[in-house]
Amino acid sequence: LFSSASFVGCADIRVTQASDDSRDCTPGCLFAAIPGSKHNGNTFIEDAIAEGASSLLCSHPIPNVTVPQCVVPHVRSAYAKLCQSLLGSPSERLTTIGVTGTNGKTTTSYLIRSILQRAKYRTGLLGTIEYHDGLTSEESELTTPDAPHLANWLARMVANETSHAVFELSSHALDQGRAAGVGLSVAVVTNITQDHLDYHKSFDTYRKSKSQILNLCKSNAVVVLNREDQAAYSLLDDIPRNLKVITFGFHPDATIRATITNQSLDATKFRIEFPSQGVSVSTSLTGLHNVENCLAAAAACYYIGITPSQIVAGIEELTNVPGRLESIDLGQEYRIFVDYAHTDDALKRCLETLKPLTKNKLICVFGAGGDRDRTKRPLLARAAQLADCIIVTNDNPRTEDPKQIINDILEGFPIQTRGVHVEPFRERAIQLAMDFANPDDTLLVAGKGHETYQIIGQTKYHFDDKEVIRNQLNRKLMRIPA
Repeated sequence: LFSSASFVGCADIRVTQASDDSRDCTPGCLFAAIPGSKHNGNTFIEDAIAEGASSLLCSHPIPNVTVPQCVVPHVRSAYAKLCQSLLGSPSERLTTIGVTGTNGKTTTSYLIRSILQRAKYRTGLLGTIEYHDGLTSEESELTTPDAPHLANWLARMVANETSHAVFELSSHALDQGRAAGVGLSVAVVTNITQDHLDYHKSFDTYRKSKSQILNLCKSNAVVVLNREDQAAYSLLDDIPRNLKVITFGFHPDATIRATITNQSLDATKFRIEFPSQGVSVSTSLTGLHNVENCLAAAAACYYIGITPSQIVAGIEELTNVPGRLESIDLGQEYRIFVDYAHTDDALKRCLETLKPLTKNKLICVFGAGGDRDRTKRPLLARAAQLADCIIVTNDNPRTEDPKQIINDILEGFPIQTRGVHVEPFRERAIQLAMDFANPDDTLLVAGKGHETYQIIGQTKYHFDDKEVIRNQLNRKLMRIPA
């Protein structure tokens, strides 16, 4: 399985089960000693052996150990390959579509699933919101599951006779090799803009992590790139010659391109030009960035045999994606949207979408996550200046001082910027924004989207932007005389 492996205490190791958690080891199990940023698996080797581990997967020979050792350069990716192999390499029996990018992964994945389901294919989905094996769904824990869970979910799809699998691939997962051993039929790159520099340290390293999706491609795979995004399109230079490259966007050179015909807060109408024909589309997804997401999904599906008419039907059937410019309407006289936008690019795209479609003022509530990339906080402020009224609040402060996070954001506003308010308590910030709203205004509550929790310290509390908004609307609407 590992051509670059060397062995200590044996010539080879036969494995039937494996774990990277010493507590889960059972007699006969291989223990993968993965070095991590917080914990080093080597420190748990004795515990794993005590639980019954009969062999090790490690990055260097471990002295004074009685069990055989398989030594590999990258334990994490080797372990991921092993997990896939132990379950029969399920991706080889699926048409697999991997989606990476800073923004748009979830919406693009939902669109692809909708299109494939419309074409009568049972489709699994693994991503930020949910894991679905084609029959049953669970709330997700990570955008991309860890190696054993990823292998298990793909195996469940095969067992359920699911034919297609769509999954989001985060930069962390690609960098860590969580998806090693998975073969992709289609690789989609939505865009690459700044995020996660707390982990990747530089944009170049972040881009290189995203490019790792190319290493997962099957020999006859299709790579789908955003022609509108410079960093995503630059991956063209990294693509092996055996892979087919498809581009999408508004650019006349794009393989699959779109022309906008009409936009409103409730619908976007556009025309997609495929190599074979042009078709008209009307989607309830709002904004140019969502047209790009539609094009990414259309390109991925077109090149695995889905017809343009099926693609249009699938796009139009998806009415919303949880927490992605999701409209909350209980009959109030102004519009409210909730979005997961937590990067400056995503926030800017949302506001650029809403601004020209708003008759009166545009209000924005946002914050920034703690223990995450601090450099993007002032960038979020710059993006927010597209709004007429801004309320800075908490997102998930985690273990950082919420006041410091807010101060980092405020540094991005020019001195004496008008219309900026600070309300640290997120529920109060949303209520304040709703108090500010007048007829024909638009309110964007950004940052948390589908999330139903807020992390303060190391505790996860129940918190749902949509729930807060609905409760406040119900209170306000009940005061209106019949």
